[in-house]
Amino acid sequence: MRTEQALQRLVAIKPIRVPTEGRGIDLQVKVTTPESGRDLPLIVFSHGNAWSMDGYEPLVDRWAAAGFVVVQPTHLDSRRNGIGFDDPRFGTIWRVRIADLHAILDNLGDILDQAGLRGRVDEGRVAAVGHSWGGQTVGTLLGARVLDTGGTPGEDFSHHAVRAGVLIAATGTGDSLTPFAAEHLPFMRPDYSTMTTQALVITGGEDKSAMSTRGPDWFTDAYHLSPAPKSMLTIAEGQHTLGGIAGESVAETTDEDPARVALVADAVSAYLLDVFGLDGAAWKDLGERAARGDGAYHVEHR
Repeated sequence: MRTEQALQRLVAIKPIRVPTEGRGIDLQVKVTTPESGRDLPLIVFSHGNAWSMDGYEPLVDRWAAAGFVVVQPTHLDSRRNGIGFDDPRFGTIWRVRIADLHAILDNLGDILDQAGLRGRVDEGRVAAVGHSWGGQTVGTLLGARVLDTGGTPGEDFSHHAVRAGVLIAATGTGDSLTPFAAEHLPFMRPDYSTMTTQALVITGGEDKSAMSTRGPDWFTDAYHLSPAPKSMLTIAEGQHTLGGIAGESVAETTDEDPARVALVADAVSAYLLDVFGLDGAAWKDLGERAARGDGAYHVEHR
């Protein structure tokens, strides 16, 4: 498969329309790909609240340069759609987000045809990656469920095409939601006990959510409460955007650090190359560097 990351030119194709039903607004995606290479693994990426397919270039470009094809949807909660907390549609957007990812996976062949990539992608090596709300969205494709207010798990949204996942700063359990979150985000109640697909969880040691009364440990629930095999990368000084993964100098970035962004991006690609059986050297090296480092980040497994 492999490509030369340092010299690799990238190509982005957008917008590509994906068929959906009952959404009201067309689902569009952006595809970013290395210019050359074959048998490329693929990442479907779910953005955080209010973002779009045009965000997260610092991550996406590094993944494509490492030899991945990346598909990014614009979810219904994107700022460009103007659907806020007070919109009656907002309460079901969490379901639309999941349906978006299913639509992409179910129509992957057509998406690759439109991007001119059919025959260059290994459709047996597909991962789902998400940040923040996107992390919870991706978790459902890996087997996590959403609890109702009575604690009953909802339906199973897992998808057979997803072989591995990465949850970046993903929602913790719902027993510590603030009053605002409980009122406006009642679906923020993931049950990770059924999230059986192998996954990497990435957290920031300084990530303190306004949606939970807990501290940064809230974002470790996806690791601690799900069945093995799981890995977790904790970045000691990382906050919610982990140095600026959504883009350079964006308003949400309170801990701007390009090196931290590169660490997140490279950890994701190294982990996926390892679990896909393509190249385990970078993931092993990351763990060794963490073990002998100064505590800036650490890696654990279960």
